[in-house]
Amino acid sequence: MVDSVTPALRSEIMSRVRHKDTKPEMLVRRMLHKAGFRYRLHVSGLPGKPDLVFAGRKKVIFIHGCFWHMHEGCAMARIPKSRVEFWTTKLSANRGRDTRNEAELRQAGWDVLTIWECELGKSDLLAKIQLFLA
Repeated sequence: MVDSVTPALRSEIMSRVRHKDTKPEMLVRRMLHKAGFRYRLHVSGLPGKPDLVFAGRKKVIFIHGCFWHMHEGCAMARIPKSRVEFWTTKLSANRGRDTRNEAELRQAGWDVLTIWECELGKSDLLAKIQLFLA
């Protein structure tokens, strides 16, 4: 399938894809702040620059988009029909990097929780996070 927009327009569209302060991240941050939790954002000294860092507890939270991080079994994590080889390579590399970063964090003594974009509408999300942070 051929891309329906010019390469220049596609580049402009993709340049607007955020890597931090995304809507899913902001929803989780507001929920946790309202619940009384305080955290640091995107600590560059940690592998993968976790979205939320609870240094005193040695716990980190990643908030992943299902498409960009290939959430297994999720309908939102589909490979686009155009440029299949490109997207498969790119998204697999994202997934591999996530696995390496999580392993490095765990080896350094950090607990890691990944929240997926598709989980944001679930009513038990706050309870899941509170249990992790306890």
